[in-house]
Amino acid sequence: MAEQHDSIRAGAAGTAPVPLSVLDLATVGSGRTATDALRTSVELARGAERLGYHRFWVAEHHSMPGVASSSPAVILAHLAAHTERIRLGSGGVMLPNHAPLVIAEQFGTLEALAPGRIDLGLGRAPGTDGATAAALRRTDRLNEGAEDFPQQLTELTRFLDDDFPDGHPYRRIHAVPGPVQGTVAGGVQAPARPPVWLLGSSGFSARLAGVLGLPFAFAHHFSAAHTIPALDLYRESFRPSATLDEPYALIGVSALAAEDEKEARRQVLTGALSMVRLRTGRPGLIPSPEEAEAHEFSALEQEFAESWLRNVVHGTADAVRDGLDGLVKRTGADELMITGNAHGAQARLRSYELIAEAYGLPGAQD
Repeated sequence: MAEQHDSIRAGAAGTAPVPLSVLDLATVGSGRTATDALRTSVELARGAERLGYHRFWVAEHHSMPGVASSSPAVILAHLAAHTERIRLGSGGVMLPNHAPLVIAEQFGTLEALAPGRIDLGLGRAPGTDGATAAALRRTDRLNEGAEDFPQQLTELTRFLDDDFPDGHPYRRIHAVPGPVQGTVAGGVQAPARPPVWLLGSSGFSARLAGVLGLPFAFAHHFSAAHTIPALDLYRESFRPSATLDEPYALIGVSALAAEDEKEARRQVLTGALSMVRLRTGRPGLIPSPEEAEAHEFSALEQEFAESWLRNVVHGTADAVRDGLDGLVKRTGADELMITGNAHGAQARLRSYELIAEAYGLPGAQD
C-alpha cells in the first residue's frame, strides 16, 4: 500500500481523541488595525506551537474589512520566521483565483523557508463576492473557474512535482524553488514538497479528494448541516494513493473557551453580530463585546445569530472539551481545526490555552 505522510497523519496528544490544530483569519477588531491583527496571528501561532497544537493554518478572504488574510503565502512566510516546529498552511488558497504556477512557486518558496512544515490546502470557492472575484480573476466567467478546478489541480500538482509529460506545452517550464533544482548539474533534490489538501463545504471537493486519495478538510464551522454527508461521500469515494492509504478527514470547528459560561457567550456574541452584518451586506470590523451587548437585534437578526451560535462550541473548558469530543464521535473526524474568533487577542489566546489544558496537550502544563 501507499506510504502515509507523517505530515498528514499525526497521533493525538494528551487526552484529545484526535490531533488539534488552529485556523486563523487574522481578524481585525473595531479600534484595531491590520497591523494589530497580524501581530495577533504571530502571537497565536507561537502560542499554539508552545501549547502543542499540530497545525496553524490561515485562510484566503478578500474585500472584507474585518479579515486581513487576503495573502496567505505572505502571512505564512512571516509566521515561519516566528515559529520553529508547528506545521503551517493554507486553509485555504482559492485555486481559481490564481495561476497554478504562481501557487507552486509561492509554496515552493515557503517549503524552502520552513522545510517539512508547510501544507497546501486548496479550495475552489472565490473566498469573496462575485464582483471581487471578477476583479481578482480579470474575468466575469466565474463558473468557469470552479468547473476547471480538477484541471487546475492537476496542473498545479505537476508543477509541484515537475513531471509534465513529454510533448506537454509546459514540459520545459519549472516551478522554482522546486524539484528541477535537483536535476541540474550540482543540484541537490529537496527531500519533500508541501502535501496538497482539498478543502470544501459541499460534496464536490469531498468526492474529488476521495478519488485522488488526498486528505480532505471540511468547513463544519459554516456548513455544519453538510458535514456528515460530505465526509461519508469522501470515505466512499476514497482510493488509496501515493499520499494516503486510508481517508484522512479534518473538520474546521468554531470553538471558544473562557473562565465561565457567561464570558464565553459574551465573546462569541461578537462573531454572531459580525456574521449578521456580513449576511445583510454590511461587512465591517469585528465588534467589541461591549458593542455586541449594546446592539439591538431585530427578530430576524436574533434568529440568525442564535442559529449561527448553535454551531459554535463555547463555554467553560470542560464544556468545550465535551462538545468537541461529541463532534468527533458524530463525524469520525481524524483531526479538529479550531477557529476561535473573538474581538481581542487575549480572549482568543486564553481560549486556546484553556482547551489545551482541558486535553492535557504537551505544552499546556509548562
